[in-house]
Amino acid sequence: MMQQHLPAFDTQFSLGFSPHNYPFLIDNSYANDTCVSFYFKQAGQYNILWVDHEQPSEREIAGARYTIESATNEGTDEYPEIYAGSEAVSLFECEKPEHLIAYLNQISL
Repeated sequence: MMQQHLPAFDTQFSLGFSPHNYPFLIDNSYANDTCVSFYFKQAGQYNILWVDHEQPSEREIAGARYTIESATNEGTDEYPEIYAGSEAVSLFECEKPEHLIAYLNQISL
């Protein structure tokens, strides 16, 4: 199955990790986003993982390459619509993929 982020961002976009190793990550990327996103639910709370370009000079918004923030489901459980609204709280930020991988490896759902 093709990941949404590939056609939306370019097949050359490097995530820095394999989403196949984290089946709880659901691709939430859209072509009009500034970076790739995945959502996941942890302890009843939705969160969004934003993955920006590897090179800071290619990022539209200054910040860390990887950011996880709280999110809300504006849809239903069957048809979720996950958004990080104005009340989103930053839960994790890092620049290096190995730090993100360590964080993802410790997530318990």
